[in-house]
Amino acid sequence: MTHRPNLVLTVLQPADSVAVLTVAGEIDVDSAPALRTKAMELIRQGRPHIVLDLASVEFCDSSGLNTMIGILRYAKDRHGSLSLAAPPPHVTRLLDVTGVGVLMPVATHPSEAVERLVVPRGADEGHGTA
Repeated sequence: MTHRPNLVLTVLQPADSVAVLTVAGEIDVDSAPALRTKAMELIRQGRPHIVLDLASVEFCDSSGLNTMIGILRYAKDRHGSLSLAAPPPHVTRLLDVTGVGVLMPVATHPSEAVERLVVPRGADEGHGTA
């Protein structure tokens, strides 16, 4: 068996206050601190809205769930948010079984999650001030 890093993180910054953090590999007790550190660093740098692209996550345990909750709390404390994008079936099942999935929006693709963040809330509701 060839040793390879169990977690690879890639960052895209599609809008001023948004960062898409692509997560590939395993989110476990060994790798979760790196994910938490990177997300919190992005938030401190002025990107309080984090989208985690989970499409390439091969494994996620309770450490990963706790990390997501911690990132969510940190972001909310700074007027931000955490969205999940493209979670594979095993991650979706884990989110559903634990109830964590109701804490943060889930999108089928990162671009969908970003669009929700950059389109002004209520823009198509017809509410405005006169």
